[in-house]
Amino acid sequence: MTTTTKTKLQTIDAQHHIHPFTDSGDLVKKGTRVIERAEGVYLYDSEGNKILDGMAGLWCVNIGYGRQELIDAATEQMQQLPYYNSFFQCTTPPTIELAELLSELAPDHLNHVFFTGSGSESNDTMLRLARHYWACKGKPNKQVIIARKNAYHGSTVAGASLSGMTVMHKQGALPIAGIEHINQPYWFGEGFDEDPNEFGLRVARELEEKILELGEDNVAAFIAEPVQGAGGVVIPPESYWPEIQRICDQYEILLVSDEVICGFGRTGKWFGCDYFGTKPDLMPIAKGISSGYLPIGGVLISDEVAETLKNSGDEFYHGFTYSGHPTAAAVATANIKVLRDEGIVERVDQEIAPYFSEKLQQLASHPIVGEVRTLGLLAAIELMQDKEQHLFFEDKGAVGTRCRDISVTNGLVMRGVGSTMVMSPPLVITKEEIDLLYERVLKTLDDTAAEFL
Repeated sequence: MTTTTKTKLQTIDAQHHIHPFTDSGDLVKKGTRVIERAEGVYLYDSEGNKILDGMAGLWCVNIGYGRQELIDAATEQMQQLPYYNSFFQCTTPPTIELAELLSELAPDHLNHVFFTGSGSESNDTMLRLARHYWACKGKPNKQVIIARKNAYHGSTVAGASLSGMTVMHKQGALPIAGIEHINQPYWFGEGFDEDPNEFGLRVARELEEKILELGEDNVAAFIAEPVQGAGGVVIPPESYWPEIQRICDQYEILLVSDEVICGFGRTGKWFGCDYFGTKPDLMPIAKGISSGYLPIGGVLISDEVAETLKNSGDEFYHGFTYSGHPTAAAVATANIKVLRDEGIVERVDQEIAPYFSEKLQQLASHPIVGEVRTLGLLAAIELMQDKEQHLFFEDKGAVGTRCRDISVTNGLVMRGVGSTMVMSPPLVITKEEIDLLYERVLKTLDDTAAEFL
């Protein structure tokens, strides 16, 4: 692409396109980065730069870019039946096939799915499903959903309300009624002086305290990501999830495992609940279900919840135009078959994730790095002003944003969450590509330290 063409595209973008999670005025000054094509784990921008995508798009391109199997699946389905809805007692063959395939992959008790178009829609659906379920059980007062501070569950009204990010709540009079938040299991940032497992238990028991405060008869569900993604790849201590499961079981609270990021191999298991051994009643999914090739999501539903809905005699007044979209479903099925038939999830667990962790842990001695944590192909690097004093930078956002920009200049996409740099590369990344990723992270840390230390 010529410089003139790039500038023209940037000008048109500035005139007509409002970007998500972006300071529009600032972007107009800088000019947007135009990504032209991608292959494998690499992006190519309009200036000809080859950039290693350390974020798999937005946590989603699990099988990498350019897989012909998914392109063919979309083409064939488009030619036969590009779209029909799931309303009015109708469905399509790809939707049925995907529903069956998901029930085979999911934990044994999750054999039903409600399809959506995104992770945000999945969490909106979860909220309505949970409340409707309890109404069907004769407990209509069980309305409150408990979530966690600094969690991310989407940016629709319900999704943003469930999310525990105050910057989102300041816009649009959020959260909506009936949503409460407890603390996150962020040991490095909020419990560094405690034993990790004692901290994990203490934070988990805040759920019990909140249930008792609100009244068990008023609480419908607790929602959490197995590993908080957009909140900074917060990996809970080992003690955390078993205690959460105990509390939900004891007080008859639905456990919701938000698998939008952790699902479909990201943790080295098919789902994050498989990794941590929990038994969720509802499981929102999206992103990796289609490797981002087409938008699709859903909520996996336990047999008990599904049977209650089926036997209630009451219609569930909820759904989307694109629920079970046949072309998106065909692409998702093709994607899952690639993950399954090529043993990608097992390879991540046994080979790639351990190597990824081993390489990145070498960065822990860097003067600007306070902690490196990994799980599967999720990683966080904590940037600190003084690691010996456990002192964070005063303006975390400025440091993280600058580090992110330096990283792209060095040929690697990382994301800044405050001063935590996070990564989630495609699951098909090779050891040689991890070596390259490591080299580019190291250079980025050196360059960032030169500016801020």
